[in-house]
Amino acid sequence: MGVVLRRFVAGAAAIVLVAEAAVLVLVHVVLGKTTRNQSMSIAGMDPDVMSTATYAMGAGIGAFLLLCAVLLAVAAVRDRAPGTFARVVLVTAAVTHGVLGALAVGLVGWGAFAVTMVILCLLVLTLMLYAAQGAAGAPSAAASGGQCAAGPQDAPPPPYGELKPTNP
Repeated sequence: MGVVLRRFVAGAAAIVLVAEAAVLVLVHVVLGKTTRNQSMSIAGMDPDVMSTATYAMGAGIGAFLLLCAVLLAVAAVRDRAPGTFARVVLVTAAVTHGVLGALAVGLVGWGAFAVTMVILCLLVLTLMLYAAQGAAGAPSAAASGGQCAAGPQDAPPPPYGELKPTNP
């Protein structure tokens, strides 16, 4: 059951991030075209620079979200915990979604907040499920015969002989 859940959550998060990347790129293209067509200017800034910056921001956000989606898809297909680089990227995406969710409430509304929080939950749940898998995959003391990696054969003998209980 755990394997199926991990793979499903990671796959669902990857699909949702691809959809989010497409929507955000589309929004930035529309904003860039609107800025260019209306010759809009804010505080005397060049409209062409603003339009180009909007396109670049859309491309950057889309590429970042697609990178996250690819990392999640790889984790889902291999059913392995993401590596250090992938975890850093996914944690960055989760933190970004948390901040954007807080901003979305005031700027866009509760619907945008809910969507952003669903994506945040998918990212965090994926990271937590694979972290639990990594902890469960580590050899335990019971599996190794009750000894840790440095067994009694590697440990130096006690300085005064063995300790024995005084009350059996």
